Amino acid sequence: MKTAVPLNIDEKISLPKSLSLGAQHVLAMDLYIVPIILAGLLSLSVGDTSSLIQMTFIVAGLCTIIQSGFLLKLPVMQGPSYIPIGAIAAIGKTMGMGAVYGAMIPVAICVALLGRPLNLFSRLVKTFVPPIVGGTVIIVVGISLLPVAFNGIYTADRPAENILIAMASMFSLSAFILLGCFIKQLHWLRLASVLGAIVVGTLVAESMGMADFSAVSQAAWIELPSLLPFGELVFDPLAILTLLFVTMIVLVETTGTWCAVTAVTGTDLDDNRLNRGATGEAAGQFICSLLGGSPVTGYSTNAGIIAVTGVASRRAIIAGGFILLVLGLVPKLTSLIASVPHAVIAGIFAVICVVIAMNGFRVVQNIHLTERNMLVIGLPIMLALGAVLMPREIIYALPELVGYLANSGIAIGALAAVILNFVLPNEAPLEAEA
Repeated sequence: MKTAVPLNIDEKISLPKSLSLGAQHVLAMDLYIVPIILAGLLSLSVGDTSSLIQMTFIVAGLCTIIQSGFLLKLPVMQGPSYIPIGAIAAIGKTMGMGAVYGAMIPVAICVALLGRPLNLFSRLVKTFVPPIVGGTVIIVVGISLLPVAFNGIYTADRPAENILIAMASMFSLSAFILLGCFIKQLHWLRLASVLGAIVVGTLVAESMGMADFSAVSQAAWIELPSLLPFGELVFDPLAILTLLFVTMIVLVETTGTWCAVTAVTGTDLDDNRLNRGATGEAAGQFICSLLGGSPVTGYSTNAGIIAVTGVASRRAIIAGGFILLVLGLVPKLTSLIASVPHAVIAGIFAVICVVIAMNGFRVVQNIHLTERNMLVIGLPIMLALGAVLMPREIIYALPELVGYLANSGIAIGALAAVILNFVLPNEAPLEAEA
């Protein structure tokens, strides 16, 4: 899974460049959305909601440093996944948040054992996630997240103004990328394209009276984390089995994210890296169980940012991890990011989703498209879109476990790709050169 022009993930870029690129990764991640959704589903108080957001930033920062710096050693930011939302909300409502965080510890142990020392995770990936599946999962990630971006534009108040703000963000991002690519003297524009698009979009929103930063002045400057902020841990067998099942699905999605990053950078996703990555995912679950927040995993958005900026240095990602950590300790800064108009983030997010999907097509471009392979690639995309567009009332009427899956088009698409590739008869070589 190599790109025509490999990028150096170990490039020793300067500290200012690392911080500026890391900041762009952070700003494009909208980390606060998942904890806000969870808080609403769990009817948490304002204080608990603030704590959930704060701890999500801290956990994401710590896990990014651990994964990118020491274990996975790929330029992958860690952030909250949408896949476990339904399961966490169901467990939290019926058993309390202590059961959610208690279940994460045995799940973390199981995932860690799959990675190190048993080294089973790489074998599972090689068996169930070959290039045709990995590429399909990347495509599914990009396409499934596109409706999320557009729903954030259309369903908000004043949709006409939101569309204009999002379009300004999209066009400015695209313009900065193209200017940076085609004009050598403006190469820096490509590196700062995401940050520039956020500034342009926010200025357009401000001109329409759609930007509100009043919450920043009310937020505290410093707030230290505490252990077990949601009470004592509860180890419930049903909660553990539920989260273990959901985590296995998240790992399929995460493997797709790692494939996307290796496709963009031209890096090998070897057995050693896969097993270390699984252990890193387990470390994230364990840290989350102690500090609270939303469970984090590899964030697919950042593969798009790397493709956009052309810089894949792990130093930028590690700097992003430290920025997340600082943001979690300084609620005023977290509030500043959360105050960026959602239409701005949604517009940028839409472009990044397209970049992610295109990198998935890059992975599968050399796979011979027999009728069998077209079904393996096409049906998961169809099923993922079907899940994304499914009315909420139908999802709520489904059996609980099926409802968890239907809440995530990525989970449906990833599972479909794995299953179809495994069960459909293989009449021709999967990776015949075109």
